[in-house]
Amino acid sequence: MQAELVETSREEGTQAHPIFRSVPTSVEFNKLRKRLVRETRQAIEDFAMVKPGERWLVALSGGKDSYGLLALLLDLKWRGVLPVELLACNLDQGQPNFPKHILPEFLTRNGVEHRIEYQDTYSIVTDKIPENRTYCSLCSRLRRGHLYRIAREEGCSALVLGHHREDILETFFLNLFHGGRLAAMPPKLMNDEGDIMVLRPLSYCAEADLAKFAEAMKFPIIPCDLCGSQDGLQRNAMKAMLEDIERRMPGRKDTMIRAIGNVRPSHLLDTKLFDFTGL
Repeated sequence: MQAELVETSREEGTQAHPIFRSVPTSVEFNKLRKRLVRETRQAIEDFAMVKPGERWLVALSGGKDSYGLLALLLDLKWRGVLPVELLACNLDQGQPNFPKHILPEFLTRNGVEHRIEYQDTYSIVTDKIPENRTYCSLCSRLRRGHLYRIAREEGCSALVLGHHREDILETFFLNLFHGGRLAAMPPKLMNDEGDIMVLRPLSYCAEADLAKFAEAMKFPIIPCDLCGSQDGLQRNAMKAMLEDIERRMPGRKDTMIRAIGNVRPSHLLDTKLFDFTGL
């Protein structure tokens, strides 16, 4: 009850976290912000992400999704409904021409506790992977390993990532078409070592909404010069396919994300999930 009172009083007031100090006052932006906040809070509740008093490491790449993640978590915390500590973390991977000043200045200006870590994984990836091959897999593994280490060093129980609805759907179809399995990107996952929880609070949020949010918030976006510079990736093909489906049949993405959470093992073909022999 106390949390509800705090949330109501703050929503009705004029104050907000400093990151929202210069946001648009339009009805359209307010609706967008409320929708993203609602969807983020719903994912946090649906997948039991919060244990009060914990400390979360929020991975911040400088892209629209991770900026949006940080802002929405700060908004929920300010409203009094996210009882965890937040530590923003950027892993500077040594990409050429990476503007090192942007994130520290942005985080400091908005009073966000943060850590900037430099690890030259860029040279490792470009040395090990031929130019015509996908960098993503090795880059992701190296980055994730460093983030787990930082989380341990900072006393964080969770690593929080900015993957959204489209990331989950694209992963589902990648696994379906190329992996021969029904699997997506889980909103909540324990790492292999069993000491860091991986959380994806934006699981219900649409990428298009996050792009509009980032533009309205005027986040200083930093483009990726590694995986983001490669064309013809299989994930890009999945993205194009989903966009085509959504264009021809609006609302299909929402239906798909609901379907992933509405599984009927008895109507699939996996004998490990359903006892067809004993039926």
